[in-house]
Amino acid sequence: MPIDAAKALAAGPRSTEISWNHKDVQLYHLGLGAGVPATDPAELRYTLESKLHVLPSFATVAGAGMGVVGGLSAPGIEVDLAAVLHGTQSVVTHRPIPVGGRATSTSRVADLYDKGKAAVLVLRTDVTDEEGPLWTSQAQLFVRGEGGFGGKRGPSARMELPERDPDHVADRPIREEQALLYRLSGDWNPLHADPDFARLAGFERPILHGLCSYGMALKAVVDQVLGGDVTRVSSYAVRFAGVVHPGETLRVRVWRLDEARLQLTATALERDDAAVLGDAVVTHT
Repeated sequence: MPIDAAKALAAGPRSTEISWNHKDVQLYHLGLGAGVPATDPAELRYTLESKLHVLPSFATVAGAGMGVVGGLSAPGIEVDLAAVLHGTQSVVTHRPIPVGGRATSTSRVADLYDKGKAAVLVLRTDVTDEEGPLWTSQAQLFVRGEGGFGGKRGPSARMELPERDPDHVADRPIREEQALLYRLSGDWNPLHADPDFARLAGFERPILHGLCSYGMALKAVVDQVLGGDVTRVSSYAVRFAGVVHPGETLRVRVWRLDEARLQLTATALERDDAAVLGDAVVTHT
């Protein structure tokens, strides 16, 4: 069914209550490949409840990712989930995410672009608890076959990479079972687990969740550049540029742009550095 752009943009925000605890945080970190080596103090910050810190990308799965779910069920939005592709993702943290908590997640369709053969939904989610704002996330979702409604095309600019070698390079192996573990944080799409479903979707085998590579790349930046201090991250935005498979290696390249900004890319090392993440920027204190 076509998207009703006017109805979707006019609809009010939708709110839901979410909660999480240390087990949700630990499971998420393990799904990103944390905990290797298991006794490394740097890894225990992600895996041991008495030392736990929360990577800001956890915001994408807190409450089982209800922000995106809420946006896709907004008035005027009736789409085939098989036609939806995650285009971009950003998170802005207003203060460090606590190890456990309850909060209100409020989502709305912030914008809608017409790319001709596809529509792009811009979904914004604001999360607050009793102490005030916690984080704001924004996702762009491509919906194939839903363009042509006469809306604005929206931005399409790409970031140029610095014309020099990266300041940091980090290789992160993706374990064979990593997608099976990551999906326990709430993304049950069989594309990431069922070989038959993956083939029907046009892939030779299951692919890793885009938001898993998103979190893996941020962890690499925090560990390699920010001294392991997750609280230094102010915002993190990426464009999903391609797929990566369990068993491959994610290579993260980082360039320092200035005192507060880092640009990064992520590629699949074994497939001639095929693009996985692009237009990625971390701002930090």
